[in-house]
Amino acid sequence: MSGSHSSNAPDSKEPIVFVVDDDASMRDALSNLLRSVGIRVETFASTAEFLQQPKTQGASCLVLDVRLQGTSGLDFQRQLAAANSTIPIIFITGHGDIEMSVKAMKAGAVDFLAKPFREQDLLDAVTAALQTDVKRREVEQQFSDLRTCYDTLTVREKEVMALAAKGLMNKQIAGQMNLSEITVKIHRAHAMKKMHAKSFADLVRMAESLGVGQGL
Repeated sequence: MSGSHSSNAPDSKEPIVFVVDDDASMRDALSNLLRSVGIRVETFASTAEFLQQPKTQGASCLVLDVRLQGTSGLDFQRQLAAANSTIPIIFITGHGDIEMSVKAMKAGAVDFLAKPFREQDLLDAVTAALQTDVKRREVEQQFSDLRTCYDTLTVREKEVMALAAKGLMNKQIAGQMNLSEITVKIHRAHAMKKMHAKSFADLVRMAESLGVGQGL
């Protein structure tokens, strides 16, 4: 078998490191190193094998060899980017050069380590990459929760929220929407409650995050 598969369930939310390297001894060494510090890891001999891996539910990162048989690591990085994959990548190579590392870093790689590298350098890079992915997932979840709350608003509440976020006073909103000022206040109060906004400033921040009112 080419992979070192974890005993954890595939949908576990525990952070995981994926290693893609066509050198079996390197895969084993990296797997043993990461497991020795309690990090969950799975290894693959090719990018094709990695792509067959079910999508993980938790934070992850990819330790990727630059020179692979078939698709190179840099080509695979471009493929992942084209597919809107946001998995942080750490490149490792035995044939590294400045041009290669610059290309990799410009394309968003977290780190680029030339073999032989210090074990601690790899562990530091993996820790940073996993933390990056954890933060990204938290931000995405917050936005998703925000969007879910926004979808519960009525059309009128959305209109009031958008106009209020643009800085219009209740009286101005009432005039623009042809409503009474008290009705506007009620819609605004309902919008704040549904959005779980602690203050009006909080509601404005939420509107900005969602891009609400920008086209008005």
